[in-house]
Amino acid sequence: MEPRTLPDTDDLWRVTMEHSPVGMALVSPEGQFLTANVALCDMLGYDPDVLTTLTFQDLTHPDDLDSDMRLVARALAGEIDSYRVFKRYVRADGSTLVGDLSVALMRDEGGRPLHFISQVVDLTERQAFLDRLDAAEAAADDVQRKAVALFESVNVGLLVIDADGTYGPYNRRQKEFLDIAFPGGHGGRSGQDGFVYDAEQERVLTSAEMPCARAAAGEEFDDLLVWIGEDPTSRRAISVTARTYDDRAGDLTGAVLAYSDVTELIQAVNVKDDFVATVSHELRTPLTSALAYLELLESGAGASPDVHRQVAAARRNVLRLSHLVADLLFLTRASSGSPLIDPHPVDLASVVREAVEAAAPDAEAAGVSLTASVPESLVVEVDAMRMRQVMDDLLDNAITYTGPDGHVVVTLAESGDRVELTVADDGEGIDPADLDHVFDRFYRGANARRRQVPGTGLGLHIVKTIVEAHGGEVSVESSLGEGTRVRVTSPR
Repeated sequence: MEPRTLPDTDDLWRVTMEHSPVGMALVSPEGQFLTANVALCDMLGYDPDVLTTLTFQDLTHPDDLDSDMRLVARALAGEIDSYRVFKRYVRADGSTLVGDLSVALMRDEGGRPLHFISQVVDLTERQAFLDRLDAAEAAADDVQRKAVALFESVNVGLLVIDADGTYGPYNRRQKEFLDIAFPGGHGGRSGQDGFVYDAEQERVLTSAEMPCARAAAGEEFDDLLVWIGEDPTSRRAISVTARTYDDRAGDLTGAVLAYSDVTELIQAVNVKDDFVATVSHELRTPLTSALAYLELLESGAGASPDVHRQVAAARRNVLRLSHLVADLLFLTRASSGSPLIDPHPVDLASVVREAVEAAAPDAEAAGVSLTASVPESLVVEVDAMRMRQVMDDLLDNAITYTGPDGHVVVTLAESGDRVELTVADDGEGIDPADLDHVFDRFYRGANARRRQVPGTGLGLHIVKTIVEAHGGEVSVESSLGEGTRVRVTSPR
């Protein structure tokens, strides 16, 4: 078999150069492009005949030219035969190409430089990706530094936990709370035993009741009140809020909890409640006496009509003040945990009818039509006096905020094992911004402030307290300009 003849070296070089995906060129010792392949022409955006009129100095980015020229000088001086460098080129359209340049210097038999063989790999997209990655890392680092600064600067304990209850990062404020609640150490996870008590400080929370354990199980909550600390005289009241977070697949990953020290707020509320209770008790007896004497004067003969009017006005104001004191005393009992109701079998239909009859004169004076749809009898287990108080407050509100020629309709009916009481009107309605607060203590809505209606903002709060003490619920629906409907449901 005859030996194979190798192709001519020049032909082999030419084929390799033309079909290489890498940019290749022969460059004179002075920097002139002698020839360049298609790949390099495409990279730089020049036609071959144009590129051979240029030097590599013409295409090198100005910021990289000096370092490139030093390498060329070292190669020509014989210090190095080749070099590799990352450098930038300026394309024909003015954009920048980032290249991985490999250079080898070819010499003749006498050692004189003939030309450079240059190979360029286009790294522009790779460099752009690296630049974007660096920018993203810098942005993430900036966000992280700001988050850490915020994490440590707030006067709220912050804790991150995993779905299995393992503690993640927490700030210095949270460490203080953990040291109080778990003086023997917390083990770095939720559910451990410690000095964490319920809102009434009556018992230690079980492992499952701990805020962290509940949050790790996926529960979210706001303003959960707990007390921490072994010594009852120095315990801290902590309000805890929890929010869960999921991974991209929607699976629970963990939760973030915020712990706020509300001890001073709780103490201030208790002081206020004690003050209100004391003042209310002190006022009740003299008000009762004053009201009795005013009733005697009003019913007495011999006084002029003007005196009767003045006495009647004084009696109304003392009666209003007496009702206010009664409301404050009721709230004091509710706050202290004392029993609020004394339920027994009562004909609730009679209670509702009596309340409607008592409110009829006020409705007539206001030009409001007051009607009721009540069964003949409906016996339920309730506190008659407190349910009458509920009716009086609801009717007073409905009549007050229903204009002349308006209508107030009271309905009482059975609904399965519950009774349902509604008071509906077609009055001015409640501002949407006020709806979520109508049952808050001392809250006065926009319509009450606008019309300067006398009151303390306690009525609906007391209604809610009484209804819930019966195991019932109260809700309100309202639309501006269309009216309001209050619905009370209670077990039979």
